[in-house]
Amino acid sequence: MLSPRLVLASASPGRLGLLHAAGIDPLVEVSGVDEDAVDELDPDAMVAILAQRKAEAVAARRSEGLVVGADSTLVLDGVALGKPHTAEEATARWRRQRGRAGVLATGHHVIDAASGRRAGAVARTAVHFADIDDETIAAYVGTGEPLEVAGAFTLDGYGAAFVERVEGDPSNVIGLSLPLLRRLLADIGVEWRTLWR
Repeated sequence: MLSPRLVLASASPGRLGLLHAAGIDPLVEVSGVDEDAVDELDPDAMVAILAQRKAEAVAARRSEGLVVGADSTLVLDGVALGKPHTAEEATARWRRQRGRAGVLATGHHVIDAASGRRAGAVARTAVHFADIDDETIAAYVGTGEPLEVAGAFTLDGYGAAFVERVEGDPSNVIGLSLPLLRRLLADIGVEWRTLWR
């Protein structure tokens, strides 16, 4: 029996790229959930709630499919830093985080739209940033890349050169912890290998 199709409830090119590289070709159906509507102070709880809401919004519109919702934030000094949206905020973030380490937290939520079975969890990965100068920060922000990504950086683009190392799952930093996603799918009775193209 064929496994249901994976449905990614996200417009993130990083998440889609991770799944493609892992041999999975998901459908993409953006949830439309307002990421700023949750004012939960605990970063892990915030990303878990948003991942669940995204998965639920898409699963409610479907009769089948394995819906994956995810949300990420960078935690620095106990504060959750999502997408900066503006060049000024991205610059300020980089001035605070350069030469330091933060934790990238990603909430994951999986729902089998047909059966309603679900599982969720949060993955955390420590990220150590290079101590870059103001000119380099300005040039990086000028690329536009850090404006619409959690923590104002990527591990799969221009920003990769400014991440000295990670402690934990590197795929989590890109937007989905593939090992955690595999375990969550197993929890609802789906074997990872059945999703390969």
